[in-house]
Amino acid sequence: MKKGAIFDMDGLLFDTERLYRDSGREMAARFGQTFNPRFGPALCGTSGQRSLEVIREHYPAVDPEAFLAAIVEGVQQRLKESVPVKPGAVELLAFLQERGVKLAVASSSIREMVVGNLERAGVAAYFSVVASGQDVERGKPEPDIFLLAAKRLGLAPGDCYVFEDGINGCHAGLAAGCKTVMVPDLTPPTDELRERCAAVCASLFEVRGRIAAGTL
Repeated sequence: MKKGAIFDMDGLLFDTERLYRDSGREMAARFGQTFNPRFGPALCGTSGQRSLEVIREHYPAVDPEAFLAAIVEGVQQRLKESVPVKPGAVELLAFLQERGVKLAVASSSIREMVVGNLERAGVAAYFSVVASGQDVERGKPEPDIFLLAAKRLGLAPGDCYVFEDGINGCHAGLAAGCKTVMVPDLTPPTDELRERCAAVCASLFEVRGRIAAGTL
């Protein structure tokens, strides 16, 4: 068992990737664009300039900053009602905490949104570290956010799990040198990630079971 565990937020801890997908579809219509189904997976896990580049690639006619702000605002409005926690998330967090594993969140979202979601979901107390997209210059798939989270935990990256649902996030975890586990949400793993990740698990319950069994 590793000494630390770093969790992605959207699509991993919380069932929010669908909210981003729906908001992206709504904003495409609002901005007079035809919805591109490849946009959501490409945007997943990115932040900063990379997010704007993804928007330019898929919707070159829009103002990328305005488009991104509109998507985020749409999601924030939905999350004010409730934050949908993924099955097995609380059980995995409690299991790790009870065994002395240090826990962090590393999300591409802005810090205010990350902290607010953790608090509304009732899981903020599990985490000693929060790293947001605002804390690094390069977002996922670059390793910066996971390297920062490990540093803030006081651990070497190799002593940490990274739990991710997205392609960009898994590449970031692997590049950081963390033991990277994919729990797919809307985007299936590539053959490359199936080979390179420590595991691809169907749920957070499976993650917990495999750590408990000593196979992860």
